[in-house]
Amino acid sequence: MRKKDGKWFYIFISPWLIGFLGLTLGPILFSIYMSFTNWDLFQSPEFIGIDNYKNLLTDDPIFWKSVGNTFFYALISIPLGMSISLWIAYYLNKKIKGITFFRILFYLPSVVPVVASSLLFIHLLAPTEGLINQALAIFGIQGPAWLLDPNWVKPALILMSLWGVGGGVVLLLAGMKGIPQELYEAAAIDGAKSSQSFFHITFPMLTPVIFFNLVTGMIGALQTFAQVFIVTAGGPDNASQMVVPYLFQNAFQFYKMGYASAIAWVLFIIIMALTLVVFRSSALWVHYEEGKANE
Repeated sequence: MRKKDGKWFYIFISPWLIGFLGLTLGPILFSIYMSFTNWDLFQSPEFIGIDNYKNLLTDDPIFWKSVGNTFFYALISIPLGMSISLWIAYYLNKKIKGITFFRILFYLPSVVPVVASSLLFIHLLAPTEGLINQALAIFGIQGPAWLLDPNWVKPALILMSLWGVGGGVVLLLAGMKGIPQELYEAAAIDGAKSSQSFFHITFPMLTPVIFFNLVTGMIGALQTFAQVFIVTAGGPDNASQMVVPYLFQNAFQFYKMGYASAIAWVLFIIIMALTLVVFRSSALWVHYEEGKANE
C-alpha cells in the first residue's frame, strides 16, 4: 500500500517537478555556468573563468552607475511609499460613510499593468504638455523636463513608484482590522490621545505587515525594469540606468549573455545579503502577538 501511494504521489507531483527542473533549476544552473563564459547566443560558449566578474567589478563604470541609481531609487521610493501607504491605510480604516469607495479608488492603480501605467506617466511627465507641469504652472511654478533632465529623471521614477502603493495599503488595512479594539478602549480610558494610540498600539501591531512590505518592496525596487525600459531606456546619459535594464541590454542588445549572467548573479548576491540583514534586524523591531519577533 505504501509503495502504491508513493507511486501515485510522484505521478501527481510530476508536472510541477518537471516544470521546476526544466524551467527553474535548470536555467539557474545554466546561468551559473554561462557567467563564466563568453557567449553571444550564436556560437558555442567559450569558458573564460572569472573574467566577466573581474570586468564587471573593476572595468565597467556603467554597471556601478546603474548600481548607484538602483540604490538611490530604492532608498527613497521604499520608505516614501511605505509611509504614504501607512498614512492612507490609517485614514481608510475610519468608519465613515462611503469609505468603501475610497478604498477601491486607492487600490485600483496597483492592478493597472505596469506597461499601461508607464505609458500614462510618459504623458503626465511631458515637459510642456504634461498634466503635472501644467498643474504646477497654475501656481506659477515652471516644472522641469522630468524625463529629459539627468537631475530630475530619478525623482520622476520615484514619483511613478507611488502609483502602486495601493497593494501595501490593502495589507496594512487588513492588519489594522485585526488589532483588538479592547486595546484602544483601554488606552482611551487611560487618557491616551489618538497619536499616542497610533504609535503605541497601531504601529507596533502592524510591524509584521510593515516587515513583509519592506522585504517585498526592497526586492521589487532592486529589480526595477519595466518603468526604466519603457519610459527612459536608461537615459539621459545613463542617469536612470538600473541594474536589470542594463542586464537586459547586455543580454539581448549587445548579445553578451555570459556577461549578463554575471550581472544577474551579482544582483542576486546583493539582494540576498540585504534581505538577510533585514531578517536579522527584524528581532529588534518586529512585534508579534506572542511577543517573539524571531519565531
